[in-house]
Amino acid sequence: MCSVISRVRPVQRALALTLRLRTSTEGSSYAAAERRRFCPGVSNDIHPLRAPSRSYCSRVALTQGLLFKQLFESESSTYTYLLADTETKEAILIDPVLETIDRDLKLIHELGLNLKVAVNTHCHADHITSTGLMKKRLVGLKSAISKLSGASADIHLSEGDKINFGKHYLTVRETPGHTDGCVTLVLGDQSMSFTGDALLIRGCGRTDFQQGCAKRLYESIHQKIFTLPDHCLVYPAHDYRGQTASTVGEERKFNPRLTKSVEEFVDIMNNLNLPKPKKIDISVPANLVCGVHEV
Repeated sequence: MCSVISRVRPVQRALALTLRLRTSTEGSSYAAAERRRFCPGVSNDIHPLRAPSRSYCSRVALTQGLLFKQLFESESSTYTYLLADTETKEAILIDPVLETIDRDLKLIHELGLNLKVAVNTHCHADHITSTGLMKKRLVGLKSAISKLSGASADIHLSEGDKINFGKHYLTVRETPGHTDGCVTLVLGDQSMSFTGDALLIRGCGRTDFQQGCAKRLYESIHQKIFTLPDHCLVYPAHDYRGQTASTVGEERKFNPRLTKSVEEFVDIMNNLNLPKPKKIDISVPANLVCGVHEV
């Protein structure tokens, strides 16, 4: 028995030392960077290495009184974002996907939220939005999209518009280039940005269809997103490599396309030779009418 205890005690001491070291660095930028690196969308009470899947991901929001959920749809690798005021329970949903409407509505019901607006960052080509069908199942819900998208919605967004939910709001920044109607949505305190397909993690949206223009995209990102604070978290509409979030500072420094000159960027984008999105022929017509075209 004594030999067993003697073997355990060094482990306990090492664990205690690890916990003390972790506590001492909890408020440091290093600790914060490490948490973001492993799973920036995961709540602090969930170990990132034990996350069972990427279909449901949440984190403790940096903004007081804000509930935030990051949700994932695997077929199109789309992120859907749910934000809510914890006091008023007013909520908004960003880039919802038709295939996951039941999951999203179940979560909204479980949390007792009042979903006010479902907004799309642009007219998607790789999936059909659930906003139109969701409006039929939630009384009072309004849809929103950029007025430059050409799509129908209850609310047509322009530069500087605010989407309010409780005491919080998102500000619209027009970031065309992937499509004419792309917008980036920035939380009021500039701690979070939802960049749609304009800026991805270490990448960007393609520019070879739907009014795409590489030069315009480069200018949009540099003028409207890279002017945000370095610490502002970047949450894209898609990721295909298991990444959940980045920061403006990281992307400005490390994004392999956007650290190039505009001429080099245009050359890269013009020579990607990517296959046509599989669902573009059904997704775009459906999304132009709020996702209710023959669904």
